[in-house]
Amino acid sequence: MHLPNSAARHLFLHHHALTEPRHGPAKGADLAALIDRIGFVQVDSITTVERAHHMILWARRHNYRPPALKSLLEQNRALFEHWTHDASVVPIALFPQWKHRFARDATRLQGNWQRWFRDGYEAQLDTILNHIAAHGPVSSSDVGIGEARGKGGWWDWHPSKTALEWLWRTGQISVTRRDAFRKVYDLTENVIPPEHYRRDTSAQDHRDWACASALANLCFGDETEIARYWHAVDKPAVQDWAQREIAAGRLIRIAVEQADGSTRPALARPDLPAQVQALPDTPSGLRILSPFDPALRDRARIERLFGFHYRIEVFVPEAKRQYGYYVFPVLEGTTLIGRIDAKADRSSATLRIRAFWPEPGLRPTKARHAKLARELDRLADFANCTTCAYAPDWQRNPLTLVR
Repeated sequence: MHLPNSAARHLFLHHHALTEPRHGPAKGADLAALIDRIGFVQVDSITTVERAHHMILWARRHNYRPPALKSLLEQNRALFEHWTHDASVVPIALFPQWKHRFARDATRLQGNWQRWFRDGYEAQLDTILNHIAAHGPVSSSDVGIGEARGKGGWWDWHPSKTALEWLWRTGQISVTRRDAFRKVYDLTENVIPPEHYRRDTSAQDHRDWACASALANLCFGDETEIARYWHAVDKPAVQDWAQREIAAGRLIRIAVEQADGSTRPALARPDLPAQVQALPDTPSGLRILSPFDPALRDRARIERLFGFHYRIEVFVPEAKRQYGYYVFPVLEGTTLIGRIDAKADRSSATLRIRAFWPEPGLRPTKARHAKLARELDRLADFANCTTCAYAPDWQRNPLTLVR
């Protein structure tokens, strides 16, 4: 089967809930179902406009507000926070699959952590577990009293902070809440609901889940893309799974047209033609995306499918120095049309628009500018800003790749 590029982009975005109206409900069970559909939501502290996890959800539901996610995580326990490719929130039903990750990380990370971090953290592991059991949840500021705090950057942690992260990465403690974005940990059995905490899966079931769920979220992909999605299995494991699924008639090989007109082999389910036929109409509005959106996480895949290179410094070397690397991709329908540099000025309740770089060939029509202005007004409201202020030179020329 040959999948045209336009259909491939539409299908991929549809699987990431980026092709439907954004006026739906955005809290409680509806929000939990949305997160389950897109797989995970990356958590990040950068607040250029709003934190990444909130931007990801707002791009799909304009009614979304941050307290709704906090409620699902900390009260309903419909989600839990842990590692995918980075810190993320994932559906609570996946916790049994994470037990395999805990075991892998305990083996894989030990040697690296002994090289990367200061000595002394291993001696604090039992001390911290006993402290939590006796006194309840803790954050990094509650442990390691008297230990020298590092001055060498993000990873220069004091031993008890390192011990906390180790216990979290290996599943012995879990994030029970965040206070001003600082993680607060409790024993995992106190955080994860019993029906999920006690359930186990076999190694084979875990491998099958990792492959099947990755393909479900990607819609189509090659063995490398499937393995990369959860970072839970390697490429040989995906190849073994694919052979079994093809033999059983549950998987087909297809050719996917890329943005440059070439084709690339991929795996897909046999109902792919029906999925194409059932796609909704191509949306006409604009969406401002977080750079950490799950649809954009695999930068190489996005370059191939959309012809969109995220890294702004590849095009405008001075932009990273002037504005930082954190710019927001702009999606129109099924096309990534550019990137925008915006920052919420909380002191004046103003969303400051510093630059918009359109993609090569984009026509800067009045209608397109009007759509962008409307979406920026919505973004300002989401960031608790009352107005947008545009820099005099905010409309930049189309980007040219620097070679």
